[in-house]
Amino acid sequence: MLIKLAWRNLWRNKLRTSIILGAMVFGLTGVIAMMGFMTGFVDSMISNAIRWQTSHIQIHEQKYVTNSDISDQIPNGQTLAESIRALDDVTAVSARFIAQGMIASARSNRGVQINGIDLVNEAKITPLSSHITQGEWLDNTGRNPILVSEKMAERLKLRIGSKVVLTFTDVEGEVAGAAYRVRGMFATPSTSFDEGKVFVRKSDLQHTASMHGVHEIAILVSDVDKISLVEEEIKALLDFASNSSQLSIRDWQRIQPMLATMMSTMDVSNQVILVIFVVAMMFGIINIMLMSVFERTQEFGVLMAVGMQKHKIFSLIMFETTLLGVTGASLGIFVSIALVTLMNSVGISLASMSEGFGAYGVDTLLRPRVSAREYSMIFTTVFVASVLAAIYPARQILKQRPVEAMAEKS
Repeated sequence: MLIKLAWRNLWRNKLRTSIILGAMVFGLTGVIAMMGFMTGFVDSMISNAIRWQTSHIQIHEQKYVTNSDISDQIPNGQTLAESIRALDDVTAVSARFIAQGMIASARSNRGVQINGIDLVNEAKITPLSSHITQGEWLDNTGRNPILVSEKMAERLKLRIGSKVVLTFTDVEGEVAGAAYRVRGMFATPSTSFDEGKVFVRKSDLQHTASMHGVHEIAILVSDVDKISLVEEEIKALLDFASNSSQLSIRDWQRIQPMLATMMSTMDVSNQVILVIFVVAMMFGIINIMLMSVFERTQEFGVLMAVGMQKHKIFSLIMFETTLLGVTGASLGIFVSIALVTLMNSVGISLASMSEGFGAYGVDTLLRPRVSAREYSMIFTTVFVASVLAAIYPARQILKQRPVEAMAEKS
């Protein structure tokens, strides 16, 4: 009965109730959209970092992590890669031969990381083969083909078929080098990736260096929740091979600690935004309910005079305020779900800011995302805030004596 009466009282002044509900819906939609945008931004950074740079797990020789020396190879790296590929939760493994060197054209030169890759396995680890913008992906034909980024090609004045010279320091400390021809050009969301990496066939780079073996093993797993399990399985393989102490096994969070920190602090950032909105909303609800209570002081006086208990009047006001909050939260979340779903499916184009966002490895098409847990947290927070906001207006009427309340003029 009290709930039904509270709902009717809420709509006695339709304009006032509609204004506060509109403000709640508009504000809540903005807050949730902002949360979705921030989450989508970090999701894009993490996804691209895993896809293009870190994979889920990487293995190196211990000294290679701190000083990328070409002599610090993984003992029996190719055999280890094959053993890891056989693990149940591993979806892809790529063993790479890497050299830090220079790329020079007839016009210019610059420092790069030269990645010698296995063509089939690398295509499963990174989406590089699907981001070729000119020319074609590497294959087993031709002599010393190379992939460069469009940015690098522009700076070195290269085109498909251009000759470049790769030089680096070999294991003896001597300068090694060879001529390569541009087979294809790529473009990725990451500026640092485009400006700092070139790709050649692993066998070609090993021949240039007069070496065999690998420096890095990149691993993708079937589920991010199984990364720790796969790490333990790899350690068991290494213990069996008696070379676990020589190798460094790191997941993407240890390779890119900044991204891991951003992900862990995202919930805190979203909660701060939500609290700011909720506090502002509470003051709005308190103001509206105070106006409503003081307008009906005489009415409440009559109810108390005819025997209605004060705790029921208190409950009536609490119900009114709570219904206002629940209605606003429900409408706001409903509109937000529709908006975020639409933005997620269509995407938000950031093409005009691609240069700036490229430094962070963010796609030019951002897809906002809000989880069901976050929607639940938002609704609960608004509900609790509405209950708390109801206490002060409800207490004001309890201070009134029936005779004084009936004498009050509205």
